[in-house]
Amino acid sequence: MTKDQAHTRLIKLRLAIEKYRHHYHVLNESLISEEALDSLKKELVDIERAFPELVTPDSPSQRVAGKPLPGFKKIRHVVPQWSFNDAFSEEDMRDFDARVKRMLLAEYGRDISPTYTAELKIDGLKIVFTYENGQLVNAATRGDGAVGEDVTENVKTIEAVPMRLSIPVSLVAEGEAYMPKTQFEKLNKEQAKKGEELYMNPRNITAGTIRQLDPRIVAERKLSTFVYDISGGAIEVPSQQDEELALLRELGFRVNPHFKHCKNIEEVIGYWHEWLKKKEKEDYLIDGVVVKVNEREYQEALGYTGKAPRFGIALKFPAEQVTTVIEGIVMQVGRTGVVTPVAQLRPVLVYGSMVSRATLHNEDEIRRLDVRIGDTVILQKAGDVIPDIVKVLTEMRSGKEKVFTMPSVCPECSTALERKIVGTGGEKSAALYCGNSRCPAKDRRALYYFTSKHAYDIEHLGPKNLDLLLDAGLISSRADIFTLQKGDLLELPRMGEKSADNLLASIEKARSVPLSRFIVGLSIPEVGEETARDLANHFGTLAKLRAATRVELEAIDGIGPRVAASLTDYFSDPHSIQVVEELEREVSIQKPLKPASGAQAKFAGKTFVLTGTLPTLEREEAKTIILAAGGKVSSSVSKNTSYVVAGESAGSKYAEAEKLGVPILDETAFLALLK
Repeated sequence: MTKDQAHTRLIKLRLAIEKYRHHYHVLNESLISEEALDSLKKELVDIERAFPELVTPDSPSQRVAGKPLPGFKKIRHVVPQWSFNDAFSEEDMRDFDARVKRMLLAEYGRDISPTYTAELKIDGLKIVFTYENGQLVNAATRGDGAVGEDVTENVKTIEAVPMRLSIPVSLVAEGEAYMPKTQFEKLNKEQAKKGEELYMNPRNITAGTIRQLDPRIVAERKLSTFVYDISGGAIEVPSQQDEELALLRELGFRVNPHFKHCKNIEEVIGYWHEWLKKKEKEDYLIDGVVVKVNEREYQEALGYTGKAPRFGIALKFPAEQVTTVIEGIVMQVGRTGVVTPVAQLRPVLVYGSMVSRATLHNEDEIRRLDVRIGDTVILQKAGDVIPDIVKVLTEMRSGKEKVFTMPSVCPECSTALERKIVGTGGEKSAALYCGNSRCPAKDRRALYYFTSKHAYDIEHLGPKNLDLLLDAGLISSRADIFTLQKGDLLELPRMGEKSADNLLASIEKARSVPLSRFIVGLSIPEVGEETARDLANHFGTLAKLRAATRVELEAIDGIGPRVAASLTDYFSDPHSIQVVEELEREVSIQKPLKPASGAQAKFAGKTFVLTGTLPTLEREEAKTIILAAGGKVSSSVSKNTSYVVAGESAGSKYAEAEKLGVPILDETAFLALLK
């Protein structure tokens, strides 16, 4: 940036910051989030540091303001591990307070006004510690709440965890392991020096570190912990939540010092607002506030639902927002030919992750936002959700921004693009498609999908290794993967003997593939996992599917004209026929299991949805069990869903099931249905 460019940018920044500051502090209205405003201020300070001669007295910046383990064994928790329901607003918290008071009135027959303890919600990985006679005997991950993984040897390397308590008592304590932000930055600097890929965020690397098989790696990464609860054991727990935290500190645990005893829900809301502003100053990621009824007697009276305590709730912070600049817009070709505009951003840290790209979805979205190359935009990211551009700050425009024009041909193969309307009802939008079956970008994306968990599930063969194989000319098609030899792999960078052996073993395992997964791996437009299962169950063999007419296909429940046309087009295309026949020579296609009948059809007429990670069953194992028992598996929750089977990190499907009143099962309850 030249001095003149810096001066122009500074003028725009100062005017914008003052405008938003005035609206927020004087007029009591927020045009953009505090986080977005802070991001503008940071950019202003960065430019002024680079050009100190441009600082003026009226600038906003001048305001006063052990040994490797063979694997992890499963460990059954002595005390069930609950997770808190979420709240997102002041209104949600007042509803929670009213609900608590109603239940206490029903229990005690009189009005009761509980007090609350508010604690910071650390964005890390939950750990359950078990002590016997004051000695640490094991530490485990939460898992599905009933069964977790034994990570004792790794947790012992964390200096904040006491090996022996100050009092020889037996108890179960719960806490959060996390990587300090300063340590995360240090680790990424080391990665950069080595020319290796940077880690995405502290939470992900914490989870990855705790599950390292070599405790020495865990020790080097210097994790820390906060402990917040005594959930069981032979110890008298104080009658107040805040007193319990004090006891934990006395026992030798590291307790977050910022908890607060609040007399009512309004004080809780005030605490939440306070930490919305202060959270970035701490050396750990904070993603909300955990609120619990302070009186243990009332906690016990309120009890639990099937998933969460009734006496507590997690009040989440709003989605994090920052500002950045769109430096370019490129088109990305997907595996089915959909061509999507992607914004190339000036790299910016949002919700603990460095982000440099964000999808613009389609032409309609570009028009709605009026996005131009060079625009300053607000970028939003909530947790692990893909970042979204939510607003263009048009007042930041200099006049040099460029309107983006959607291309008429594929950026990879120059084939004329076809415009199609996708979606239903009010959700319809226009999408561009590349119809070239030999488009190299489609082939590469299809290969990524082919080896993923959705299709052949070839471990150790993700996009990075596929790119290496493609760029080295070792493969050019799906079938080529099954012809790889050890000598080929050893030619690749950072591919040693053991890595090569592991990859070849995964490829060999994938040679036996169910018909439904074979179909999924072909990346036929309009054909997802559910449709592939329906097709496999209906036809039984690939030969019968390939010979099916549109009329025969449309006769199948759930197969409409568009899907039928896509299937017949695919199986009549010469290139597609070559792909299928090459694969048939390399793999063994397993016929679908016949659905159970009679007394064995335990799940007949039942539709299941799977979400999260189950403690012992792989997703495909669970699907096989359901199908073999005569049930159906769906990818989305609806009023017709019979059960949702939920594991660790269950997402929006869990929430949708609760909303619709669909029964939710953990793995144990799911398997019990079979008995």
